[in-house]
Amino acid sequence: MTNNIIVIKSRAFALRIIKLYQYVIREKREFTLSRQVLRSGTSIGSNVKEAIRGQSKPDFYAKLNIALKEASETEYWLDLLHEGGYLDDASFESVNADCQEIIRILVSITKTQKQEK
Repeated sequence: MTNNIIVIKSRAFALRIIKLYQYVIREKREFTLSRQVLRSGTSIGSNVKEAIRGQSKPDFYAKLNIALKEASETEYWLDLLHEGGYLDDASFESVNADCQEIIRILVSITKTQKQEK
């Protein structure tokens, strides 16, 4: 396993999103928004992993930008789940804080990569 912070955080976040998805479908019987958050929330880490194995710096940058877009989309679905009453305030604030941290890390990495271009 790598000690790369974005790899570690995005993987942990994906696992958390999987548990959130299972909770929302089992306990709240919501299937549409939960599927969307599952897709985007787990996609962040897969794009980060693809970036690390990128063929070039532009490929690395492009994949990280996709991961950032997926993180932003996840933020949107989390907001809808919260505002729709499927996530209580404490659960939302906790998972959203993790999402915001990933967004901050990805923004920082992509800004650095953009400056190096």
